[in-house]
Amino acid sequence: MKSVEPEVHLIARPQLDYEEIARYLADVGGQSWLERLDRGDLDSALNDPQNLAEFAGRLCYRSWEPGLNPNVVRVRTDQDAYLANILASLHGSVLEHVSFSFVLHNVSRVLTHELIRHRPGVAISQESLRFVRLTDLPFWFPEWARQDAELMERATDMLGRMEEFQLWMAEHFGLDEEGVPFAEKKHRTSFMRRFAPEGVATGLVWTANVRTLRHTLEARTAPGAEEEIRLLFGRIGELMVKEAPALFGDYEVADGAWVPRWRKV
Repeated sequence: MKSVEPEVHLIARPQLDYEEIARYLADVGGQSWLERLDRGDLDSALNDPQNLAEFAGRLCYRSWEPGLNPNVVRVRTDQDAYLANILASLHGSVLEHVSFSFVLHNVSRVLTHELIRHRPGVAISQESLRFVRLTDLPFWFPEWARQDAELMERATDMLGRMEEFQLWMAEHFGLDEEGVPFAEKKHRTSFMRRFAPEGVATGLVWTANVRTLRHTLEARTAPGAEEEIRLLFGRIGELMVKEAPALFGDYEVADGAWVPRWRKV
């Protein structure tokens, strides 16, 4: 048994093709929007996630500049103000174009069973214990549990015996003997996972769009949420504020709970 800590790795974010955007804008007369991006702070990289959300929103109303749509006589030229208005207007559909992919590492199957309840706007690829044989049992203990010496002694002993049983089964089934077909290994490994605790740590790639991220961040850091998932989404929230402050900057954090100014966007 080894003690582990839940980790979040942001591995993918939107990347825009500005040449294609420029060709489209030349056709509809919206080149000034792209020019405003080019005139931005030269020391700052373009924020593709926020630019994508703004692009999708402006396309809906052809609001690249006044006059392209006769109904639009004034446009917001500041991106932060524009996206704040998107949130305040609950125009959440444009946020669905902006997705981020995370590796969630050393998280328990307790957590992943909670996470799969958030299905819209999500893609999940999780480590499979039908194929991956357990040689140890990585486990996360909250701080309050680690401070309980008797609890930790008993838990460590129990997990140690479960780990020994995993190793015994592998030897008993002869899984490491030469020539064992992979299908047989999968069959036995699938059986062996039934003797692993639900709290054993696993890993997955989790992709979600911004609309889903905002909802999940609020729901899974709420005071009544499970403590491991609260910890994980607190870290995801910190990442997202850095990645897209105009899309996540309206949250207030109190006692670990992320509460948005604009709900149900």
